[in-house]
Amino acid sequence: MGNRLYSQSLNLFFSLCAIIGIFTLSPVILSAQELPKIIAPKPIDAAPSINNENMPTNNDVTFTGMPTIKNIIVNGVKRIENETVLSYLSFKDGDIFNPININKSLKTLFSSGLFADVTIHRNGDNVIIKVVENPIINRIVFEKNEKIKDKILAGEVQLRPRVVYTRTKVQNDVKRILDIYRRSGRFAVNVDPKVIQLDQNRVDLVFEINEGPKTGITKISFVGNRYFSDSALRTEIFTKESRWYRFFSSADSYDPDKLTFDRELLRRFYLQNGFADFRVTSAVAELSENKEGFYITFTIDEGGRYKFGDYKVTSKIRDIDATEFLNDIKIEKNEWYNADIVDDSINSLSDAIGNKGYAFINIRPDIDRDNKNKIININFTINEGQRTYVERIDINGNIRTIDKVIRREFKLVEGDAFNSNKLNLSKKRIKDLGFFKSVEITNLPDSTPDSTIIQTDIEEKSTGELSFGAGYSTQDGVLGSIGMRELNFLGKGQKLSVKFNLGSSISDFDVSFTEPYFMDRELSAGFDLFHTVRDNQDSSSYDSRRAGAGIRLGYEISKYWRQQLRYKFSNDTVEKIKSNASIYIKAQEGEANSSVIGHTLTYDRRNSSVKPTDGYIFQFSNDFAGVGGDVNYLKTALNAVNYYQIADGYVLSTGIELGNIISTDNSDIRIFDRYFLGGSNLRGFKRAGVGPRDIKTDDALGGRNYASSSIELSFPLGLPNEFGLSGAIFTDIGVLTNVEESGANIIDTGSIRASIGFGFNWSSPFGPIRMNFTQAILKEKHDDTETFRFNFGTRF
Repeated sequence: MGNRLYSQSLNLFFSLCAIIGIFTLSPVILSAQELPKIIAPKPIDAAPSINNENMPTNNDVTFTGMPTIKNIIVNGVKRIENETVLSYLSFKDGDIFNPININKSLKTLFSSGLFADVTIHRNGDNVIIKVVENPIINRIVFEKNEKIKDKILAGEVQLRPRVVYTRTKVQNDVKRILDIYRRSGRFAVNVDPKVIQLDQNRVDLVFEINEGPKTGITKISFVGNRYFSDSALRTEIFTKESRWYRFFSSADSYDPDKLTFDRELLRRFYLQNGFADFRVTSAVAELSENKEGFYITFTIDEGGRYKFGDYKVTSKIRDIDATEFLNDIKIEKNEWYNADIVDDSINSLSDAIGNKGYAFINIRPDIDRDNKNKIININFTINEGQRTYVERIDINGNIRTIDKVIRREFKLVEGDAFNSNKLNLSKKRIKDLGFFKSVEITNLPDSTPDSTIIQTDIEEKSTGELSFGAGYSTQDGVLGSIGMRELNFLGKGQKLSVKFNLGSSISDFDVSFTEPYFMDRELSAGFDLFHTVRDNQDSSSYDSRRAGAGIRLGYEISKYWRQQLRYKFSNDTVEKIKSNASIYIKAQEGEANSSVIGHTLTYDRRNSSVKPTDGYIFQFSNDFAGVGGDVNYLKTALNAVNYYQIADGYVLSTGIELGNIISTDNSDIRIFDRYFLGGSNLRGFKRAGVGPRDIKTDDALGGRNYASSSIELSFPLGLPNEFGLSGAIFTDIGVLTNVEESGANIIDTGSIRASIGFGFNWSSPFGPIRMNFTQAILKEKHDDTETFRFNFGTRF
């Protein structure tokens, strides 16, 4: 009995202590600092909370004897409704006053981002909630930013005018601004956010930016390289060390994505040079203490260097004879191993087998390394591939160019059997449009195993061109031209050009338009309008005038063959003949109408129509005048150019041109329609500088037959790639003969002329620039020569 009484007394004592302790904790008052007039926001680590270190955390705990909440009173709201505040609470009218719920509600109100300060306390049976609303942003200002404009920064930050200000959002936007500057190579940047208090609980948010100097690349080092020097490897990667001449390049700024790309470039380089086991162990970028430069170190493991050994083709498909395709292998035994050659061989095999009608094949190169002799033997195994069909084609990145322009270049459409060769051909056709900086095409798995999605990622480039040309010769002086050309007019792939040439000897205006897919078919159609006035007084003692129009229609015969049909009508005038001109020139005076139909047949095997480095192109054309008009002739021309890459950056091109014109009604061939040689088609000689001539008056008469040939080697100059400079050496050979007239005053030796020269190509920020210095080495006394010519252009 005594023990029971003692126990009850003890329980009553502890209950009273608990009640007294709880009342001691109430009212709970938590406060935050008021917003100063001008502050520099700091991140909020955590919302204020009740000190509940020893308090139960179970919301189900029952607090007996605690008062019941009668009213909840909200003070301090201006923009926000009372109901909004109440919606964040974990208690309501009629609930027992529970410190745990009070603490939870306090945290929830702070985390809403609506309030700068919140206090909750009990006053009798009432709970008083006092809030200070976060201000509204009136405007956002960027100060002291010069390298990156306000528009770019405003597009990155998430805060906007008329949005609730919070310190956390400000700090997040500061981080975003820092990231923008670091991507542009400025790691010393500092961003100081400031808040200016306005009336009506509004603030101006100011980001004060100290951009600092550009953080360049101080040093790029390589560890583990034995076969190639550091300087050789630096030329293979995109990232470059900072130098004074790289003011037009961003390659000397640090970017983690660039570093990842550099790892891949190194891997490709070594795999192209026999190092089949090469790997990049690490790529580390360390920022200097003054934050002005990075030290980048690539640690690599070259492994052994291998040569090609034996190779063979094995077929797992019963109807395919593997030996039939051995000639499609591009490998040469005992040459250094090259992963690109292996890939080319796979593509060549796939193309050859695909032409046999096998759409679903898989060619796997089984590589056998002979580590002792450093030989790689390869077995190309032909397996039956999974039957896969194209589910859809997705195109990303085209902002200006409409999808239709890209889709029509695909050799695959939705529903076709997937073919990697057609996919590669499609990629080449899209690149050859000349509209895009980069084209990446990948096939992705679809929801079903027998279908695939072709994803096309492109990056557009400027397709408009404003070009200027200039030349100089000792007789003609300065020549100039200006032209505007748009290769992707209105994003429809149409071509529009307007050219105007003006110089001491020519005035030329030309408008040309081409629709590459006329009536949504693989027919290119276009028209030309032209008006040309040429001063030939120095070379032939007359002026010529030609005005007219033409139409064109082109189509593809096969994969490599293409033909163009055309019609042209013009009015041609020979005028302003000098009184002392050749009698043969005077006989040409007057005007005549030409009505000409023609065609050009083209066979193109170049690897690129934009900047070829391999392959060749052949063209054959005929023009027939006599379908109406005043003149009758048949003109035939042939030209061919072959490109061969001797080594990386070294491209040898050889070309030949032949031309012949005959009368179809035994009349004279007008000087308008004859061939002239010199200038662009025979460097080292001015236009009409060689060929038949009246030696008494020194007038060029032109010829009915001509031939010319050119050999040119373009090569790098060993300068940094950022300079965009390359060199060229060349030689031109030509002959022009067979003039219509005959007489004692006419000289027509039919001798070969030749010249040699060198030139420079500069891919400048203002456009491509070409300078040629040429010396005629085979010439006649009456020929007109020139030693220097240049032209330049700029893109917009």
